[in-house]
Amino acid sequence: MSDLLNQQPETYDASSIEVLEGLEAVRKRPGMYIGGTDERALHHMVAEILDNAMDEAVAGHASRIEVELHADYSVTVRDNGRGIPVDPHPKFPDKSALEVILCTLHAGGKFSNKAYSTSGGLNGVGSSVVNALSDLMRVEVARNRELFAQEFSRGKPQGPVVKVGPVANRRGTAVTFHADPDIFGSQRMKPARLYKMVRSKAYLFSGVEIRWHSEIDDGETPREAVFHYPGGLAQYLGDTLDKTMTYADRPFAGKVSFEEKYGVPGSVEWAINWTPMRDGFIQSYTNTVPTPEGGTHETGFWAAIYKGIRAYGELSKNRKAELITRDDLMSGGCALISIFIREPSFVGQTKDRLSTEEAAKWVEGAVRDHFDTWLGGDPKSAGAIMDFLVLRAEERLRRRQEKETARKTATKKLRLPGKLVDCSATNREGTELFIVEGDSAGGSAKMARDRATQGLLPLRGKILNVLGAAGGKMGANQEINDLCQALGVQMGSKFNVEDLRYDKVIIMTDADVDGAHIASLLMTFFFTQMRPMIDKGHLYLACPPLYRLTQGAKRVYVADDAEKEDWLKRGLGGKGKIDVQRFKGLGEMDAKDLKDTTMNPASRKLIRVSIDDDIPGETGDLVERLMGKKPELRFQYIQENARFVEDVDV
Repeated sequence: MSDLLNQQPETYDASSIEVLEGLEAVRKRPGMYIGGTDERALHHMVAEILDNAMDEAVAGHASRIEVELHADYSVTVRDNGRGIPVDPHPKFPDKSALEVILCTLHAGGKFSNKAYSTSGGLNGVGSSVVNALSDLMRVEVARNRELFAQEFSRGKPQGPVVKVGPVANRRGTAVTFHADPDIFGSQRMKPARLYKMVRSKAYLFSGVEIRWHSEIDDGETPREAVFHYPGGLAQYLGDTLDKTMTYADRPFAGKVSFEEKYGVPGSVEWAINWTPMRDGFIQSYTNTVPTPEGGTHETGFWAAIYKGIRAYGELSKNRKAELITRDDLMSGGCALISIFIREPSFVGQTKDRLSTEEAAKWVEGAVRDHFDTWLGGDPKSAGAIMDFLVLRAEERLRRRQEKETARKTATKKLRLPGKLVDCSATNREGTELFIVEGDSAGGSAKMARDRATQGLLPLRGKILNVLGAAGGKMGANQEINDLCQALGVQMGSKFNVEDLRYDKVIIMTDADVDGAHIASLLMTFFFTQMRPMIDKGHLYLACPPLYRLTQGAKRVYVADDAEKEDWLKRGLGGKGKIDVQRFKGLGEMDAKDLKDTTMNPASRKLIRVSIDDDIPGETGDLVERLMGKKPELRFQYIQENARFVEDVDV
């Protein structure tokens, strides 16, 4: 990182701020910019502002950040960096650079490398989106011993930049904002969630001190805290695992610049250890931004670990090392990885997955050499890890053999339901079960499926809402019995994810209200009765299209009305009039349509069902509120959120 910091340019004024287009449509479609209007999106607003402060710290211009949660649930993020420029913008002489940044999409100092070498904010969207979705925002800037301020509401300035007066011992930017209830309803910032976010940021850059203050007492979150972790990710991993038994006394950890080996600015920091006491995990970050869905940096990291383990096995003449797979590595491996690179590419505005292809090569090359050295220098830890991984591999192979045997006699052993259309594969790996709505949809799906790996289970009508239902009632329900038999598992405490007969369970319902209700009932069932199936990443939602657009020989499938209108405006590139067909149900789609859009792994889109566990019990509370026996809780939720519904499909 020191090489990176030495390259930082000194000039940061209004000319550093580039403008691509004006602020539009954020309030109408916030999901396009922050992923929705739920609690996760609400807290993502804080992350956007905090990321800007972290960029100043990583660039070497700030050493301290303060985050305050106020009694009215507004948030202030303050840094001691350079301060946002307040001089007139060259392209908009009647506006300050501050106003351009806060009121214009795609305006900021991070498109080129003039003001920042690496940054978490890339597309100039974060600050302006937060401004657009706040009913009040106040920005204070201390530059050159002068304090300036400007206020905004719902993306519009409430006046020009005002010079407040001289300040002797202050520099940097302070942003205070209050989320607009017209967008987020009665949802409120949660101290526990913000505290966790702030704490994790401090681990990611050892040079920054972050101070936390909350005026709200939730009974569990500290009101005051100071975070400063010179040990970086190794310290983070140690704190996370705490007293958990690990196979290595010290984690494999390090930090390497990409400059020396690849000639590009950037760095990678990592820490990993293995434990038999808990399931493995990996938390990854790019320019201090969490990437919960992973990406190319994770791919490179695991490639380095996998190749290093296999090489060490050959060196130590352990032939069983050949059995180890990446899944074995990850099963008990607890890992953290953080990279800093220029102009990273992400999937989506919320930056959940890194897609920069070169990152895989850079990370693998940087980590691999150090891993080989670490294994050779600590034979005791290396031997313990190798023995653990070999045992995991042997156990995995044993279970696979049992599954193959079980599948060969599945009809006799499991009494598979008659309406199940099973696949022909003899083991679980790579297999999929589509839970489809009705026999008509099942007919198209049967012709569209891959017989080797894809099975079908048609459901007649809506399954039982299991929340509050007695165990006897669930056991007597035919649809639930068929589902359990098809999956090869039992419910509740008797559920064992290793007994699951399919690698992916995919809910495929119509793109209408009834289909959404059936999907919600199924997800409630799996959440309450088969939770480990979700935690292990086996449950998915199919994404069938709502429309098919045809113009001559050109054919396009679209998911919603907005996308349809966009295609109608620009055309498909074919000749003649555009024909629009709306699919009212999966049964209306022919086998080719269904295969191309929803079932073929090469062309379909799936949504993996996951659980946000930032706040323990939060998901369960929401499920109980929406699906439980108390209608007053549902009514309250509808009152709070109905005004945000843009389109209702009836």
